Amino acid sequence: MTHTPDAPEQTRIAHRLAELRMEHRDLDLAIDRLHENIVADELTIKRLKKRKLQLKDTIARLESALIPDEPA
Repeated sequence: MTHTPDAPEQTRIAHRLAELRMEHRDLDLAIDRLHENIVADELTIKRLKKRKLQLKDTIARLESALIPDEPA
């Protein structure tokens, strides 16, 4: 069982989520632009995609932390 975050912690998590979502969106745009460039560096694209997946996992974990525990 995980603990339910208090109000200040929920606020901190919400701010962090907003930052991560913005970075995720920015990476999406950067990847799209690199795909449009014929001479784009494939290694750079792979690194950006990997970072994007890491962000997605972190976002999901933080969103889960904001959901209050309910007794079964």
